Amino acid sequence: MNKKHITSLISQTFGKFANKEFPSWFQKVVNQSYVEIMKLDMSDFQHSSSYKSLNALFTRTLQNPREFSLDEKDFIAPCDSLISECGSLNKEYALQIKGMQYSADELLGSNFTQEQKQKLHGGDFINFYLSPRDYHRYHIPADVQIIKAVHIPGKFYPVNFPSLKKRLNLFIENERVVIECQTKEKKTFYMVLVSALNVGVMKVSFEPRIQTNANVEGEQVYEFEDLHLKKGDDFGCFEMGSTIVILSEAGMFENILVQAGEKVKFGDTIAKLK
Repeated sequence: MNKKHITSLISQTFGKFANKEFPSWFQKVVNQSYVEIMKLDMSDFQHSSSYKSLNALFTRTLQNPREFSLDEKDFIAPCDSLISECGSLNKEYALQIKGMQYSADELLGSNFTQEQKQKLHGGDFINFYLSPRDYHRYHIPADVQIIKAVHIPGKFYPVNFPSLKKRLNLFIENERVVIECQTKEKKTFYMVLVSALNVGVMKVSFEPRIQTNANVEGEQVYEFEDLHLKKGDDFGCFEMGSTIVILSEAGMFENILVQAGEKVKFGDTIAKLK
């Protein structure tokens, strides 16, 4: 078994603290302190005192469902986040952040064919950065069929802007879960959940066998025969803030309606499907 990287050990230690249920009086202090320090907007959620652990606060669910467009052509934001970068892939290359490119082929790992990767070349990418103050759950951005999920073990480097600016191929080094999705028009896109420091766990509700920050050797592949999810469906959460990358095949989007530096909320229409 490979020796765990220090970032993995730090994330596991933090995870133990975040999951611990302290006596209620102390837990209320911990939760409220976090809300105040991180300036969380709790208007869509229960009061911080109602959560039995810091992790329960991190992974909080919405009190009321978010409204979003039911138009099949409207592709919605999967999470509350900052668009850290977006645009068209230059052949196989996407931007981690301005001036820092990486290979989309490498991001997908070894369990997709070169033909599948080639379909992305000239397509589009959108990076969603979830800060520790954001709502940490993620949702399906359009009606899709889930074809495959691949868990790729890796490191847990921070994915904040200072780290993105100084560490080349950060997304490729970090642990990630790659989810292959197909739209009703048979267009393919990938949702890539990227870990970060203190994000020891990435939950994928439709495949509970995926265990991140665990003793796993090599890429783990999960294939699905008839798994269909609807736009807006909640399919899991980060246990702390992190990043989602969407990679689409060329010609899937008519246009993208967001730009780098823009804040979005789950349910906002961010692109139009052709």
